[in-house]
Amino acid sequence: MNYLDSLYWIHERNKFGIKPGVKRMQWMLAKLNNPQFKINGIHVGGTNGKGSTVAYIRSALVNNDYQVGTFTSPFIETFNERISLNGHPISDDELVNLVQIVKPVSEALEVETDLGTATEFEIITTMMFVYFGEINPVDFVIVEAGLGVKNDSTNVFNPILTILTSIGLDHTDILGDSYVDIAKDKGAIVKPNTPIIYAVKNDEALKVIRHNAKMNDAKAIELDRDITVVSEGDEFTYRYKNYELETLVLNMLGEHQKENAALAITALLELNEAGSVDLDFNKMIDGIESVTWSGRIERVKDQPLMIIDGAHNNESVEALIDTIKDYYHLEQVDILFSAVKGKPVNEMLEQLMPITQNLYITEFDFPKAMTKEDISNEINFEQKELVDDYASFIENYSGHALIITGSLYFISEVKAKVNF
Repeated sequence: MNYLDSLYWIHERNKFGIKPGVKRMQWMLAKLNNPQFKINGIHVGGTNGKGSTVAYIRSALVNNDYQVGTFTSPFIETFNERISLNGHPISDDELVNLVQIVKPVSEALEVETDLGTATEFEIITTMMFVYFGEINPVDFVIVEAGLGVKNDSTNVFNPILTILTSIGLDHTDILGDSYVDIAKDKGAIVKPNTPIIYAVKNDEALKVIRHNAKMNDAKAIELDRDITVVSEGDEFTYRYKNYELETLVLNMLGEHQKENAALAITALLELNEAGSVDLDFNKMIDGIESVTWSGRIERVKDQPLMIIDGAHNNESVEALIDTIKDYYHLEQVDILFSAVKGKPVNEMLEQLMPITQNLYITEFDFPKAMTKEDISNEINFEQKELVDDYASFIENYSGHALIITGSLYFISEVKAKVNF
């Protein structure tokens, strides 16, 4: 198989959809000598902020000369970035090799068990564990959970530390439609005698996480209780225990990014205190401050101003709006919007309306993408227009400011088709 054959085979698993549960993963990994138990892994879950938090930890560790693997989703620019080493995607040849290892095992799963066919996400997750557990062992692997935690494909290893970045109402059709339901699912990231660092704002969800930590004898480290973030314009001060880090300035914009960075710093300090790492704090801070993360409030053009952001639920839309107002000082912008099915599109658009001058609605090539007509039916707004060719629209846009948002999958397509 060549690279394109390998990608086609992986993507073909998409038709099997989302099938919660870890039994297929456990079966396949057992056939592959359980590589998931051979990694020094950090598990990162949450509704929003996972990717950024992974990036902060990875950058700080790499800056301290550690070899760091990461597993993230979805991809923004290249499929291979989902499995990365020191911030660089694995090569095409490495991906082909991984498919050749995992494909026979996934085929045996179908023949030898009644567990059904492995999904795309299960295949990629298995490939990641094989890569970092067998083929290319590293000092640390930072594993971002996919959908929820309890029944997620990543929930099959024994982490040295866990992080829960947030709990919001997303994927409610699968995880449940209340904060408590979602907290019970994502709270499964808490493991026995393993530190859990979390940022949970909803009181009911917070009770669930605190209870899980207590039941598991897990050291619970909570934002706004144990960790303090004092924001002062672009800068912020971080406090935890006897640590105080002042005048931190991130490349990543938004108050939410200061909180994500605070979780990452806490994780690093905990690893340092446990003797798992030996950190130069200046290198750690330099690494965190230098992080950029594609598709997250990313300024892609200055004249006219264009920002792309993968906001795909109410909480991330709120963070986007706050950043547009607080950092760019814009009261009105044009919005180019597209989304996938199952998202609270009406609420997302209602939130965006106060800052929207013109709303442009489009659709993109993705199995779960909504049609532009269905999106338009979700909102009553005078200044809205349906756009057939979003790439041409972006290239010919001549307004004062355009925000392109609604879905990380949409952002990925935009970056592939438009040369900013």
